[in-house]
Amino acid sequence: MAITGSGSLAITLSVFVISAAFLQKGAAQTVTVDGQNLATDNVSVIEGEMATISCRMKDNDDSVIQLLNPNRQTIYFRDVRPLKDSRFQLVNFSDNELRVSLSNVSLSDEGRYVCQLYTDPPQEAYADITVLVPPGNPIIESREDVVSEGNETELTCTAMGSKPAASIRWMKGEEEVTGETTVEETYDRMFTVSSRVRISVTKEDDGVPVDCIIDHPAVKDLLAQRHLEVLFKPEVKIVVTYPDGLPREGDNLDLTCIAEGKPHPHQINWLRVDEDVPPHAVVTGSDLYIENLNKSYNGTYRCVAFNAVGEAYDDYILYVHDSRAGEGAPQKIDHAVIGGVVAVVMFAILCALIVLGRYFARHKGTYFTHEAKGADDAADADTAIINAEGGHNNSDEKKEYYI
Repeated sequence: MAITGSGSLAITLSVFVISAAFLQKGAAQTVTVDGQNLATDNVSVIEGEMATISCRMKDNDDSVIQLLNPNRQTIYFRDVRPLKDSRFQLVNFSDNELRVSLSNVSLSDEGRYVCQLYTDPPQEAYADITVLVPPGNPIIESREDVVSEGNETELTCTAMGSKPAASIRWMKGEEEVTGETTVEETYDRMFTVSSRVRISVTKEDDGVPVDCIIDHPAVKDLLAQRHLEVLFKPEVKIVVTYPDGLPREGDNLDLTCIAEGKPHPHQINWLRVDEDVPPHAVVTGSDLYIENLNKSYNGTYRCVAFNAVGEAYDDYILYVHDSRAGEGAPQKIDHAVIGGVVAVVMFAILCALIVLGRYFARHKGTYFTHEAKGADDAADADTAIINAEGGHNNSDEKKEYYI
């Protein structure tokens, strides 16, 4: 009997349908034995992208291989696709492999696909396709737009419509913060994840970014960011504009009050602690000016700044010194004058030494002349000594007086 080409195809399809029906009926009895020749891999794919299923064979003896979907419908029988779904395309068919691609994957394509080798007994290998659905852009909501220092703020981050459920991390600047997470599964096997975090803030946290970071296998670098806005009371500092050194009697005093805060201070006041400000002191905005200082102005001068959060102050202690106190830097030394003075002094000392030398020399000669007086006329040494001691030759001329 002659068989045309179309008839041959019909017979082949008939045989395929009978074989597929037989295999599906006996699938529950099919066992997978150790050392089987069939292998495949699980596949994870992002929704809308392409998945590839590879059925690989070793030592094939020309047995029939086919690929079944999770409903056990035949997708490919050898290199023929009986399933009317054009998203399935043959990538490779050889003695060792049947490889099929599935484009534009959706959640309905998820499940267990079967690589089936029609041997005796039949062999099966399973490829689980997992469809990943990335979450939408996360949204951060805050309980309040601004918060005062020392208080607590609450932030909530939500990631919707993901599969599997996303995980959420919080970062405040470079510091990781722990949040409370809730997961809700929707009717279409999707997940909505929310995380709430509470942060106690200081003035240093003003402008610091808070990041809600989404971790999910289908997406990278997904985050939402919000900057903290913190209100804080003023920071106050008094700067001495004049004088540069110690304040002295008769000087003028100029003080400037520098105040920063959020919001900016709306009021700055000057006062003198426990006393009145001098009557002729002039306050201009943040400046305090006092002229012609004297000791009665001694005391503590305070600058107080106010804003919506609170108030703060800084003190300056004024002590007026005598007009001679703190006389700046030493006068410049005139070395020529000093040299002249030293020369005059040395000349005077030299002259004095010369005069004294001549005086002592003259008196020393007179002494020796007096001692030797009469010695030249003496007949011998004893007479010379007697003449030198008394100045007379006759000892009877000595006189003694008693009082």
